[in-house]
Amino acid sequence: MLRVRIHSSPRELEQLRPLWESIRKNGQGTLFQDFEWNLLAARKFSHREMPFVVSAAASYGVAIVPAVRCRQNRLRLLGEELFDYRGFLHDGEEEVLRSALAALAEAEQRLEVVAVRECDRRALMEELELAPFSAAPLISKADISAEDFGAKHNRLGRNLRRFQRRGFELRVYNGKNSALLRSLYAAKAAHDPASLFHDPLRVEFIVEAARLQPSRCEIFTLESGPQLAAALVTLREETVRRFYTCYFCQEFAKLSPAMALLHEATRQSLAAGLDCDYMTGEQGYKLRLATSSMPLYRLRATPEQLARLIQTVELRIAG
Repeated sequence: MLRVRIHSSPRELEQLRPLWESIRKNGQGTLFQDFEWNLLAARKFSHREMPFVVSAAASYGVAIVPAVRCRQNRLRLLGEELFDYRGFLHDGEEEVLRSALAALAEAEQRLEVVAVRECDRRALMEELELAPFSAAPLISKADISAEDFGAKHNRLGRNLRRFQRRGFELRVYNGKNSALLRSLYAAKAAHDPASLFHDPLRVEFIVEAARLQPSRCEIFTLESGPQLAAALVTLREETVRRFYTCYFCQEFAKLSPAMALLHEATRQSLAAGLDCDYMTGEQGYKLRLATSSMPLYRLRATPEQLARLIQTVELRIAG
């Protein structure tokens, strides 16, 4: 028997923890699909986007669609503007995921998901509207060693040594350093009028998310006393380090402090046996270092398209 439920508040979402974490154990998704991060997003941003999370469970599989209702009269997935990668959690036969997605039609709103990674792409998405969105430049440890990477980009290594001769040190902090996170996001917002982090609630989300699992948030800095030349916020997973936010001080722009820091963090990651994910966007500075990229997609579906998914399930069951 298939059971489908809609969870419309953070409190109701908490009931999903065992099912959510059991699906995540098989390695699906990224840190952006972590239950604690999604629960925190539901709590922080519930006045902006109301949870409309669908769970489906049957003997032949389980699925979770972590959707929210937005002010723009549409559905998207939890994470407000702060999650680079979004996706559904699913284990078992495809029909159970179809049923969960079909339940979104009750909201009578269009679904838009940005961004779905190539490795999370599913056959049923082709029945909706799946279009190229961007890409995430990557470096795989299988493609290049730390030594070869350092030699290939030796000018960036020289820039780092120039900073060190000026008294700057490379330091690494974990997610417990809330004051550092707040200060670098404030500096980033001051530097960029269009920055997402003019919104203090987004900054507080990052600070609290980092505290949830401090060892999984690593902050690389290039600093001398109170002077911060560059900072890099990264998210550590079992086999990959994801480069989430980069900041640099304009005073040192000619020496490319952000690139020097990015280069050294990448070299250290490769030496530690980690792949590197530069995340959403094919900016030139990322492509300069990357060895490959992961295609990203935008998924769209009308309420009518979502409703038709259940018809497919019924036909398959009847057959």
